[in-house]
Amino acid sequence: MGEIVIPAHGWEPRSYQRKLWAYMENGGRRAYEIAHRRWGKDDVALNWAAVSALQKIGNYWHMLPEASQARKAIWDAVNPHTGRRRIDEAFPKEIRETTKEQEMFIRFINGATWQVVGSDNFNSLVGSTPIGVVFSEWALANPSAWAFLSPILLENGGWAMFITTPRGRNHAKRFYDSMRDNPNWFCEVSSVERTGRFTHEQLEEERAQLIAQFGEDDGNAKFEQEYDCSFDAAIQGSYYGKLLKAADNEDRIGHVPYNPSLPVITAWDLGIGDSTVIWCAQQVGSDVRVIDCIASSGVGIDWYVKELANRPYIYKQHIVPHDAENSELGTGMRRIDTMRSLGMNPIRVLPRTAVDDGISAVRMLIPRCRFDRKGCKLGIDALEQYRKSWDDANKCFRDKPLHDWASDYADAFRYLAVGLRDKEVVKRQPAKPRLQTSGTPGGWMGM
Repeated sequence: MGEIVIPAHGWEPRSYQRKLWAYMENGGRRAYEIAHRRWGKDDVALNWAAVSALQKIGNYWHMLPEASQARKAIWDAVNPHTGRRRIDEAFPKEIRETTKEQEMFIRFINGATWQVVGSDNFNSLVGSTPIGVVFSEWALANPSAWAFLSPILLENGGWAMFITTPRGRNHAKRFYDSMRDNPNWFCEVSSVERTGRFTHEQLEEERAQLIAQFGEDDGNAKFEQEYDCSFDAAIQGSYYGKLLKAADNEDRIGHVPYNPSLPVITAWDLGIGDSTVIWCAQQVGSDVRVIDCIASSGVGIDWYVKELANRPYIYKQHIVPHDAENSELGTGMRRIDTMRSLGMNPIRVLPRTAVDDGISAVRMLIPRCRFDRKGCKLGIDALEQYRKSWDDANKCFRDKPLHDWASDYADAFRYLAVGLRDKEVVKRQPAKPRLQTSGTPGGWMGM
């Protein structure tokens, strides 16, 4: 076998990629690159993973928000300039021992491995502890993935590279604000103006194409996100983004403490395989104080009951969806019976409601809400991120939500909105007239 040079195929970082590359080459462990579209974020990450894997034996992950998305964006993706698959460019076959197409997995000749994974199922990959992880499209990923993997990488001296374009003022923005002054982190925002990657004419053509595809408002917002690296641009297809931005501007997202004189209402999305999410709220007249959001995965209902019991709240009712009456796998017990056996009372089971109707209820509820930023941090991000799915074939948004990490939070909040709305509707309904006989056979008199 002849000499193999890595990075392969003559790849080298572009001028504006060199700071990130040099940081990693010099032993950097934590990098965060917020960069415009076509900056070459994944190319840098793939080539750095190849260098790392041949220098140090271990497991390396390239993580996209969803495993299904990862195949299209990375594993099967072809470089239009060369006609080669991106993984073949970064990982030439001469350095591989095994390639598993179905699992999107490569084992190198030195025993190191590299795999494409999704942040939607990271906790199912616990057995293969990574020493290097790329969080691609971090702004769309499940933020819990980093909370899970951070201590692992800290313990084994591994590295993490976050690469993304902005998607609203969500966890990616807060993450950047928290880390940009940390001397142990490399943080950079590379807008198209800063890199000079495209001419003015090319950018205006791109803007025009985005407007033609998404409409003027969404097209301009997408351009601002993907080329200007703006965190303030609206998220395309977001159901509640504008409402939450208004809530923030009106100072309805901030410090909203628990009021011991008011009872707490909880609303649950009970996941099977997915995470379970619980919102906690208090009502003051028509206003709703959203004080807490609890979420986890891979644990039983008893874990959530303990979490609620550990809080000082006095509970008024627990709102659950209609499928709470379904039986649990393994035990055969209905989940509502399991909850009651653990002391969760009273429980209110909602009737089956159309998703569109629930979304309308949320849109009516959010303007009446105050959110505690600390207790509901991930929940607020999820509500902002909850959006319509995109039909790539017809180039339009579908009339149904995208199912990703934000869905469970949004579903639970939808149950809260429907539960509060339906209760108020019942209260507003006039009392039905009481009827009694008039004394005349067959005659009735309203009283």
